Amino acid sequence: MATRSEESAEVVVAAYLERRAEREGKPTIMLLGSATHQMLGQPGRTDGGRGELLPEIGRDETQLARHEPGGLGRDDLLTQALARENLVLAWKRVKANRGSAGVDGLTIQETADHLKTHWLRIREELQNGRYRPQPVRRVQIPKSGGGMRELGIPTVTDRLIQQALLQILQPLIDPTFSEHSYGFRPGRRAQDAVLQAQRHVQAGWSVVVDVDLEKFFDRVNHDVLMDRLAKRISDKAVLRLIRRYLEAGIMDAGVVTERYEGTPQGGPISPLLANVLLDEVDRALERRGHRFVRYADDCNVYVRSQKAGERVLAGLHKLYDRLHLKVNEAKTAVARVYGRKFLGYCLWRTTKGEVKRAVASKAISTFKQRIRQITRRTGGRSLSEVAEELKRYLPGWKAYFHLAQTPRVFRELDEWLRHRLRAVQLKHWRRGTTMYRELRALGANSDQAARVAGNARRWWHNSRLEMNRIMPIAYFDRLGVTRLS
Repeated sequence: MATRSEESAEVVVAAYLERRAEREGKPTIMLLGSATHQMLGQPGRTDGGRGELLPEIGRDETQLARHEPGGLGRDDLLTQALARENLVLAWKRVKANRGSAGVDGLTIQETADHLKTHWLRIREELQNGRYRPQPVRRVQIPKSGGGMRELGIPTVTDRLIQQALLQILQPLIDPTFSEHSYGFRPGRRAQDAVLQAQRHVQAGWSVVVDVDLEKFFDRVNHDVLMDRLAKRISDKAVLRLIRRYLEAGIMDAGVVTERYEGTPQGGPISPLLANVLLDEVDRALERRGHRFVRYADDCNVYVRSQKAGERVLAGLHKLYDRLHLKVNEAKTAVARVYGRKFLGYCLWRTTKGEVKRAVASKAISTFKQRIRQITRRTGGRSLSEVAEELKRYLPGWKAYFHLAQTPRVFRELDEWLRHRLRAVQLKHWRRGTTMYRELRALGANSDQAARVAGNARRWWHNSRLEMNRIMPIAYFDRLGVTRLS
């Protein structure tokens, strides 16, 4: 049973719709608090709920636009986006994603309280075209390969509006995209792109044109993007609103800077807009009969020879120039596919000529760096506390890289991880007398316990040999530490 505060957080977005329905003498369907238990539909392209987008976003008003002859259609998409059921789903999605506050400083709960008194005005401004999105808050996060990635965090209110738009536009636009595109699409995953790449290479297309775009999301040309988007939807109100989101400034250290290009990473609608822009390149590659895979701005084209790859790369330069996008020459290459990284994976060839999948060396290095942070022997944390943090990280990593066909690598990572955990435990015990007592309690005989306790300060050395028998794999299983192998 939801508390009153939880319920109010969900009903706030649709409060106006409830009151309007009452004034017009129309029955309301349900309160938003009860909508959390509603059976949700599946989008048209979702296969088993896979992909980055939740399966909930393809029903209700979106179905009206796509399938009902007398429905609102493409010319009234804003009305569909602001419809009650669509807003409920959007609010739930924004809450599920959590995320930090925007430039207004309002958290999700604070935004819910704010909307109780301001949603009527916001909705009216959206309907009459006067709504102005607030600037996005600049945030920089480190990249796995070094450097910083810039994010633009909209306010929670603007994330809600963008998510509502996405839920209406995605079912309309996504079916028009190339089958070779896998990123940010319902029913498609990065692993699907990796499998398709493997199939191309196994078929003999073993040279890859690996294209990297320089700061893609920051370099999107607004005029070019809006021109491509206007060819897919005709609702001028929606087009105008999206344009304003693109042109919303960036606030950094209290100073707002105008933006003339780019679509900020952090906005719910940005991935869809990226696919709209890059679909032009996909279609050009299809017309030329190329085998390729694209995930967001990562595009790999597979050819049979170096010379063919050079020709394809020259053509891609022209295609991206037409979109005002710049190829990163330092990271772009035409090369043999084996060993090159794609979405964290790489491909290798057996002596029998079979192409197989492996975790890229860079992804393994990033994994080990993260594990070292979690299992650091400072801070005085107990082994159970370290295990709890591992339980939040390991399952996701394992799920993403479960396609790797290298069991030996996973076994070695398991052994290395348990080695570090044993060292954490020894460091926590610290003194030789404590070690001896605890090891005996774990079932070690007096000689085993004495040998480990006799070198109490050599935690890394002691975490091997005898400790393997005293703290076996089953010990860490009981702690809930996920096995990779």
